[in-house]
Amino acid sequence: MTSLISSVGSAAAQLKAAADAAEKLKKASEALDAPAERKGAVNPQEDQLILSKAAEKAFATAEFDEAKVNAIKAALKEGNYPLNERRIAENFLAIEMMVGNT
Repeated sequence: MTSLISSVGSAAAQLKAAADAAEKLKKASEALDAPAERKGAVNPQEDQLILSKAAEKAFATAEFDEAKVNAIKAALKEGNYPLNERRIAENFLAIEMMVGNT
């Protein structure tokens, strides 16, 4: 036969132990969620792109036929530039297949 009085004390002790364990878990979880503030922490900086001298020169002097570009622009505005719709569609399809959106 068990005594009701002794089991009440045992249950209370178990509840207190469980509450203490839950409090420890809560504190540990809060510590993990808190932002890390460490001494000597490195702050992120912006990315930089450093080009070689050859790349800088290539960008500075773009090589294209400006007269040809202007002639094509003018022909497009006037509606005189021949467009091959099938070829344009095939190229778009090829691009879509490369990107994987088909």
